[in-house]
Amino acid sequence: MNIRAVIFDIYGTLLEVGPPPSDADLRWQRLFRDLLHSAPPLGRLDFSIASSRVIARHHEIARARGIRWPEVHWPSVVAEVVPELARLSPRDRDEFLFQQIQTGHTTRMAAETAATLRWLKERGYPLGVASNAQAYTLRELETALAEHSLDMDLFEPHLRFWSFEHGFSKPDPHVLQVLTVRLAALGVSPRETLMVGDRLDNDIDPAKRHGWHTWLLSPKAATAGGDGGDWHQLNRRLETGS
Repeated sequence: MNIRAVIFDIYGTLLEVGPPPSDADLRWQRLFRDLLHSAPPLGRLDFSIASSRVIARHHEIARARGIRWPEVHWPSVVAEVVPELARLSPRDRDEFLFQQIQTGHTTRMAAETAATLRWLKERGYPLGVASNAQAYTLRELETALAEHSLDMDLFEPHLRFWSFEHGFSKPDPHVLQVLTVRLAALGVSPRETLMVGDRLDNDIDPAKRHGWHTWLLSPKAATAGGDGGDWHQLNRRLETGS
């Protein structure tokens, strides 16, 4: 592989996603008490059910407009389920949204992930992201990077695709088309671009259709003889260029 730029998925790739914290329900109660000064109008799981219904409705509306893989605006979804959110200042609203999502999952960046990012950046690879994400994703990523003495400057600003900014998400072909054009402006061709992700449907197959190289982040991919494996195997592949 003659690779000159690398684009990463976030969840399941750069960030490992785990179950809710053990004190998730307590955090849910404290979130409303601290920011809205009231008890939650519904439980944490009831909120999840209600927000899923709102998301389904928003997706249906978007698909009726011809958007096959729509992305929602999470603050709008939460505001429908918790109208009290309108009482908060923009800063407190953003804090509420971030803390709310932390009651639903945990995220972390593995040491080998951070080591790979550092290795690539030191060798001058332009790095980017193609993520089905919300605004809180950026803060989760920033927090995880900081734990390894890294920051968002690792990623070229014009090579960052966040689905919440566009209203559509992977595997929509427009996601990688946007990045393909931006890479071309840097003189990087599709055959010199590598997509690293953990899903065939959202990451690997769309990238292949754009003529990119791909790396499926999965130990099973290596044993199956495909272009994939863990972070150490990716490093070796990039070092040898084979």
